Amino acid sequence: MSYKLFIPGPIAVSEKTLQAMAKPMIGHRSTDFVALYQSIQPDLQALFYTKDPVYLSTSSAWGIMEGALRNVCTKKVLNCMNGAFSDKWNDVALRIGRQATALKFDWGQPVDPEAVRRELATGAYDAITLIHNETSCGCMSDLPALMAVIREFPEVISIVDTVSSFSVLPIKKDELGIDIFITGSQKALAMPPGLAMVSVSKRALERAAKVTDRGYYFDLVEFQKNHENGMTPSTPAIALIYALKSKLEDIKAEGAEARYARHARLNKTVRDFVLGKGFTLFPKEGYGSLSLNCFANTLNLDLGALNKTLKSKHHLVIDGGYGKLKGKTFRISNMGDETDETIAALLKSLDAALAETPRLPAA
Repeated sequence: MSYKLFIPGPIAVSEKTLQAMAKPMIGHRSTDFVALYQSIQPDLQALFYTKDPVYLSTSSAWGIMEGALRNVCTKKVLNCMNGAFSDKWNDVALRIGRQATALKFDWGQPVDPEAVRRELATGAYDAITLIHNETSCGCMSDLPALMAVIREFPEVISIVDTVSSFSVLPIKKDELGIDIFITGSQKALAMPPGLAMVSVSKRALERAAKVTDRGYYFDLVEFQKNHENGMTPSTPAIALIYALKSKLEDIKAEGAEARYARHARLNKTVRDFVLGKGFTLFPKEGYGSLSLNCFANTLNLDLGALNKTLKSKHHLVIDGGYGKLKGKTFRISNMGDETDETIAALLKSLDAALAETPRLPAA
């Protein structure tokens, strides 16, 4: 049975994007590939708001996220944690043998710039990790405020995950001073999983060049050397790069500002509808994601039954909560290629499904 995804990722992929992946294969060391790679750089740089290159990695964003730590953390990393995925970054840092501090906030609470300042002021750190939009709890931290603090500490290399916020709103890499800006294909870009993109500052590259145990597959210096020749260090997922080129064409045709406005409008449409049903938003007020909404299950609905109805009768699915929030929250994505019409259809189906979903007994 086919059904449409309204989960936080992977999300629905358009027929146009899928068709782009069916192009004939080319050699990844050929002049044809160089032309493909170089053709997408200007549009990628425009979306990253950077003059730096944008490297392509055949991996999930987590490959680059781990690799970034191997490349630039030589002293200690500060992991800012306010949800499942930012929590994971601390685990990754420790597993690869880096010294790390967990700066913890409750799930759904934004990362506090003042707490970051107090910790960085100790002088113990040379790297910091942030997840801009924590999809596990639908919380979007104030990235400009955080980067303003981090810029006060020039020895600290910033590593920022924008997987679910990239192209949803403007994130101006060079203006904000982000050193390692990472995103992936399967969320706001509405592509299949498997491709990561990263843009790296010159000072981060200089740091990496001095690190002897940075590995190979995610070696930022190696990415730069190959970029200069219009290539990637290892064999890339060429079909996904064709999909990326197609998606960049779509974004350019719509216009970045129109895309940002569409995401904000659709996010509010979903939020207003669900709040009107008696639910509440899970993250702190004013810090809700623009890519998705994470609602607290205040009506104690059987979310498993709700999704079963949505899938079998309406051919779509939402998310019934992630990790320790499973059953306690539900998440609905509005990112990617969604329109006023597709969101209206989703809400009509949700309205019908809610009417027949039982409530669970009070704990």
